[in-house]
Amino acid sequence: MLVASFAAPMFATNCWVLASAPGSECVVIDPGMPDVSDQLQVLLDEFRLKPVAVIATHGHLDHTFSITPIADGYGIPAYIHSQDRAALVHPQRVLSPEFAATLAGMEFVEPADVRELRNGEELNLVGLDFKVIHAPGHTAGSLMFEVSQEVLISGDVLFAGSIGRTDQPTGSAQDMQETLRKKVLPLADHLRVLPGHGPQTSMAHERKNNPYLKSIKAGY
Repeated sequence: MLVASFAAPMFATNCWVLASAPGSECVVIDPGMPDVSDQLQVLLDEFRLKPVAVIATHGHLDHTFSITPIADGYGIPAYIHSQDRAALVHPQRVLSPEFAATLAGMEFVEPADVRELRNGEELNLVGLDFKVIHAPGHTAGSLMFEVSQEVLISGDVLFAGSIGRTDQPTGSAQDMQETLRKKVLPLADHLRVLPGHGPQTSMAHERKNNPYLKSIKAGY
């Protein structure tokens, strides 16, 4: 599996690009802000890749800002959980009032082809198997993806040494605890974790060292 990435200029959101090998089709995950189309094209040219789908792990604008220009620019579908789809057009619904106020006067449109995802779905894209894991807490429609039993796309659910915040609209600390207990901790140790921000990690490392996972294991 080919895994490539770059960090968007704002909020350093990781845009992940997955393919079976160089010179093949690929999937783009969480293209951030501002419009990262040019950055993406540089990466695609480097590895001779052709995008066939773009995926949002959740509806926050630092993960979705470039979805429409990329999806419509390449004529490919965009995937997002049904509960976060409305944020493609109304991003302020899942943002703090302070951040939402900075969007005054801006208009957002969703891509021409949007496909809603639900927990437990399995997609085969570019020769890779994507298992959809609904993981609410950061937002109501937050998703993770286990890819071909090798990689976990964790979005803003799980970071190296931390977890996503739960204090913004549709976030829930209780839902996050349930997600960590029922969706994250059961994952296999060998999985390589590709988070929405920050460095890569592994489930083995996080199970042993992440304080949030350790507290759940300890029953706190």
